[in-house]
Amino acid sequence: MKTLAEEAGALRRLLEGLSTRLDELAVQMEKAQLKDYVNLMSRPWQLIWRNWLSGIARGIGIALGFTFFAATIVWLLQILGALNLPIIGDYIAEIVKIVQRQLEIEHY
Repeated sequence: MKTLAEEAGALRRLLEGLSTRLDELAVQMEKAQLKDYVNLMSRPWQLIWRNWLSGIARGIGIALGFTFFAATIVWLLQILGALNLPIIGDYIAEIVKIVQRQLEIEHY
C-alpha cells in the first residue's frame, strides 16, 4: 500500500504536468489568435469593411502592376522598332503607332 506521502507526491506530479500542459495550450491559443477571430466573426460589418478595403487595395495593386508591365512592353517595342529589323520592325512600328493613337484619344 502506498503511503499518504507517496500519494501526495504522485498527485503533485500529476498536477504539475497538467499545469504545464495547460500553459502550453494557452500559448498555442494565443499564437492562433483565436480571440481575435471570434471577435471578428461576431462583428460582421467589421469583417465586411476589412474585406472591402483589402479588395480595393488588391485592385489598385493589380492596376498599377499591369500599367507598369504594359508600359515596359511598349518601351521595349519602341526600342526594337528603332532597330529597323527587316520583317519584325514594320509590325512593331505599327503596334507602337496604334498604342500611341489610343493614348491620344480623349476618353469620356
